[in-house]
Amino acid sequence: MRLLLVSDLHYALPQFDWLVRNAPAFDLVVLAGDHLDISSSVAIDAQSVVILQYLELLHGVARIAVSSGNHDLTGPDSNGEQAALWLAEARDHGVPTDGGSLMLGETLVTICPWWDGPQGRDTLEAQLATDAARRPGRWIWVYHWPPLGSPTCWTGRRHYGDADLVGWIERHQPDFVLSGHVHQPPFKPDGAWADRIGNTWVFNPGHQIGPVPAHIEIDFEVGLATWMSLLGTEALSLADSQAPPRTLF
Repeated sequence: MRLLLVSDLHYALPQFDWLVRNAPAFDLVVLAGDHLDISSSVAIDAQSVVILQYLELLHGVARIAVSSGNHDLTGPDSNGEQAALWLAEARDHGVPTDGGSLMLGETLVTICPWWDGPQGRDTLEAQLATDAARRPGRWIWVYHWPPLGSPTCWTGRRHYGDADLVGWIERHQPDFVLSGHVHQPPFKPDGAWADRIGNTWVFNPGHQIGPVPAHIEIDFEVGLATWMSLLGTEALSLADSQAPPRTLF
């Protein structure tokens, strides 16, 4: 099984074009949030229409899993908390997204929404507990925000991570957490695109400009994860007990 991870494309349409071209080479393509860009001059509603079309294209050429990020929130849900309401249309067309999951052989992928309040947090906690009870040989979480204290959330000045995720990782010990949100870590000497927390690998590809997104390829059969960006390429063995020292600094 080969997996491609991207995150934080932020309405960079040439990067979505690159993704459509390259997606067929992978068994699963993960988009870990922030597909839209609240700082763009294009209205959010218009952005969501365009990105839904890209998700439809991707869904036609590959298996995909799509989680929301903070830039993707478009209005209050039934609990009055902000949510990526537009992703419901993708779900209606068969795209696995927020609150859902998918099975690929012996791999369970749990897709976590960006939560904005206590109800959303509790719903996600229940989702993780439900999937924990049926976890197969490999369990992957798609969760937009890396865990607090990890080098995958290092901005160059401070750790900017999710404290709740730290506790959930400790409790459930998934095999992989595929994240994004914090753009800088892979490009900072004290940051990283990969971290090992107990039995859990955490990955964050980071964000870069240009037509090709920073991305991570994971080959489970070979046991190799590779990060590719404008800075260069780094790789690690999934059998390692911890992330190796960075080679690009």
